[in-house]
Amino acid sequence: MKKIVVGITVVGKDREGIVAAFTNFIFSQRGNIETVNQNVIKGLFGMYLESSFTGNINVENFDSEIQKLAKKEKMDVSTHHETNTKKNIAVFVTKEPLCLETLLSSAKKKSLKGNISVIVGTEKTLHPLAKKSNIPFVVIEEKDQEKAEMQLIDICKKYNIDLIALARYMRILTPNFVWRYPNRIINIHPSLLPAFAGAMAYAQAYERGTKIIGVTSHYVTENLDQGPIIFQDSFEVDPNDSLEEIKRKGQKLEAVTLLKAVKMHLENKLEVRWRKVHIKSK
Repeated sequence: MKKIVVGITVVGKDREGIVAAFTNFIFSQRGNIETVNQNVIKGLFGMYLESSFTGNINVENFDSEIQKLAKKEKMDVSTHHETNTKKNIAVFVTKEPLCLETLLSSAKKKSLKGNISVIVGTEKTLHPLAKKSNIPFVVIEEKDQEKAEMQLIDICKKYNIDLIALARYMRILTPNFVWRYPNRIINIHPSLLPAFAGAMAYAQAYERGTKIIGVTSHYVTENLDQGPIIFQDSFEVDPNDSLEEIKRKGQKLEAVTLLKAVKMHLENKLEVRWRKVHIKSK
């Protein structure tokens, strides 16, 4: 009998009884709980439940009932149903174009099993690329990250986003946003993590005289640059390379590695177990 998997995220003010309320709801719907992850930071509660159901499940009825529970418990709840249909992708950007250009090129060639539904920028620099591809571009210039993320949440709900690709998006997402998309936000970082975390990775590598520099695609968690690693690649550094030359080489590799991770995710070939990413054999 076919197994249907439903992912449920619960975010809100921490208090007693939240875990029991939602796990009991799953059991009442004759579901089995496959995964439970929960965390609390500064009074903010976040939980991801993955539940499975055998046989048919009325998706609309399930979503309606869990929203009633969400309202009762005063929590923000969203559900994610795994389907074989094309997933909706949001790409978050700042001003570096190469990662976005590479994703758009792949989408144009129809080699992505998903639709780039919206591009969100912290500034207008990359708007022409979105316009050329006929994809909505939304600018969020709000400097306060919590307020900016309320807009991001609304945008992702509006476009029914399944996957978020951070294409050199130069803002740090807070737990309030990240917890809503567990293992569904992919970032690219310009170093072989866990080394050289943070924004100045190429400069750190240049200053230390490293002989090999790499890039890392990873899922985003509440801990900066510490999420499960998807893919890594590297290039050799010539002692005569300038910092700008290193950046140029690195940015090209970033784009390729991000695209590879996004493609594999969209093809349902990635699985996270115990904070490690495994590539499914089938």
